[in-house]
Amino acid sequence: MSVSLKKGQKVDLTKGNSALKRVMVGLGWDEASKGAGLFKSRQHVYDFDCDAMAFVLDGNGNLSQRNDVVFFNNLNHISGCVIHRGDNLTGGGSGDDEQIMVELSRLPSQYERVVFLVSIYQAKERRQHFGMIRNAFIRIVDADTNKEMCIYNLSSEDYEGACSMVFGELYRKNGEWKFNAIGQPLNLWSVDQLAERYNLPRSVWN
Repeated sequence: MSVSLKKGQKVDLTKGNSALKRVMVGLGWDEASKGAGLFKSRQHVYDFDCDAMAFVLDGNGNLSQRNDVVFFNNLNHISGCVIHRGDNLTGGGSGDDEQIMVELSRLPSQYERVVFLVSIYQAKERRQHFGMIRNAFIRIVDADTNKEMCIYNLSSEDYEGACSMVFGELYRKNGEWKFNAIGQPLNLWSVDQLAERYNLPRSVWN
């Protein structure tokens, strides 16, 4: 049975479940109503284009290199253990909008965390923020059995003004993999700004 998490709650994924080798991380959201005060350029109303990404961090919580950022321009981590399944441009439809696969059993030991973030493309230009998004969630699924293990619904919080969001993270502790429901809003809107937060200099993107 899937566990429904609240902000800040953690769940152990592999303790007592040694058969778990890989997970699918599903992230979803619904675009806001067209009448919800989105920026209008005369007759044009922008769709929300949210981009999910995974930051693969070392034991100090840092990004070591550019390839440790897995997103729409870099779908595969250098280890082959974190794979982004592609970009959804609108957030329309039901279920997961974007999915990221993580091979827990094969991820090299120098990596201790995989943080999952979502940013709104051109948030400032379009005057969009996470307060305008409904039904945002992150869920962890056993990729081999297709069984949902846990889900965290972020929509109960007020995220007005946030251009990006840390949804949650997988982390390794004492040989076990756990999931942490974070739900942290950030006033950052580009991949290089977000990566700099994890000590990867912006100069590596030039």
